[in-house]
Amino acid sequence: MKKTYIVIIVLLISTLGCNQETFQEKVKRIHTKALTLDSHTDTPLRFTRDDFSIAEKHDAQKTYSRVDLPRMNEGGLDAMFIAAFISQRARTPEGHEKANKETHRIIDSIYSQVSKNKDKVTIGTTPQDAYGNEEKGKHTFFIGIENGYALGKDIDEIQHFYNRGVRYITLSHTKNNDICDSSTDSVEHNGLTDFGKSVVKKMNELGVIVDVSHISDKSFYDVIELTKAPIIASHSNARAVCDNPRNLTDDMLQKVAKNGGVVQVCLLSDYVKPPVAQPKRDSAFKALRKKWRGYNDLTDEERAQAVREWHATQRDYPQKLATVSDLVDHIDHIVKVAGIDHVGIGSDFDGGGGLKDCFDVSEMQNITKELLKRGYSEQEIIKIWGGNFMRVFNEVEQNKIKA
Repeated sequence: MKKTYIVIIVLLISTLGCNQETFQEKVKRIHTKALTLDSHTDTPLRFTRDDFSIAEKHDAQKTYSRVDLPRMNEGGLDAMFIAAFISQRARTPEGHEKANKETHRIIDSIYSQVSKNKDKVTIGTTPQDAYGNEEKGKHTFFIGIENGYALGKDIDEIQHFYNRGVRYITLSHTKNNDICDSSTDSVEHNGLTDFGKSVVKKMNELGVIVDVSHISDKSFYDVIELTKAPIIASHSNARAVCDNPRNLTDDMLQKVAKNGGVVQVCLLSDYVKPPVAQPKRDSAFKALRKKWRGYNDLTDEERAQAVREWHATQRDYPQKLATVSDLVDHIDHIVKVAGIDHVGIGSDFDGGGGLKDCFDVSEMQNITKELLKRGYSEQEIIKIWGGNFMRVFNEVEQNKIKA
């Protein structure tokens, strides 16, 4: 009798093991089948440094670098929008000129990194580029601009940037600019400016995606009323789940759905889950921000020193991070409020993004695993990972003829 029980137990353990293995295989199969696209990383901030190569594998725990080609392979990420990020500075002719030059310098660095690794990655300008590269086993980098400050007050700059491969522009960053108010600044324009309205119209005409992450609620509603094409929030979450002005209210989520757009959930922990109080850490980083304000104005030496001090502070005061499960709570909510066709993923890696169990791009498959655990179907996961964003991308491209 004892032998019979032992045999049954062994068979049960064996069966459970097979089921778990089958689940892992299913995760990998779906993740591999999907065109996996991350709609927002700030990795080009590292491209302008001589000591960084996208082809080399970097240690996220030591350098806080979240993205490179070897780790994209490990995490099964096919494509991403990499942002030419410009911090907000003086809204003067001199300030605008410096911002414009810096943006072109960052775009130059993107092309430089890609040209050195053209057997592994190419610059994409259409959705078809990503699907074609996926079949060839190559990655695709799309270019976005984070902060319309890069335009100055020159509407023609949109065409210039489009010609350089830029396919979305985040209208503002953490401060107001000449386009609109930011979600994290005081009210100045009460939404879009007249110039901002011209910017949205021109972006529609050219086929440049309008990105509403970072902009104020009133600016968002102005965009929704004006745009003739679907919009994106390249890295934002649901405010009902995490009450942060960077996230979107339920009404805003519904407006995005009605517009045909997509909200790309962000892996920056403070936007995923209300942060746990860490006074010493907060104080240390506040002092660093004050010391190194105006990052784009720093010399290369000063930037390197700022990065070293930032990393040292990260090690001394590690953040208590949200989890992938917390992130998928946002996906669940957006699906409930806006529908399965209006949600995707925009990590904000190398710009603050990173979770406890998705610390860098090598762990992206953990998102697929959690989605599958929660009962999302294969087709739904494929939509979330890139299908929804690519639908919007394609519609914006098609719409430019009509705008």
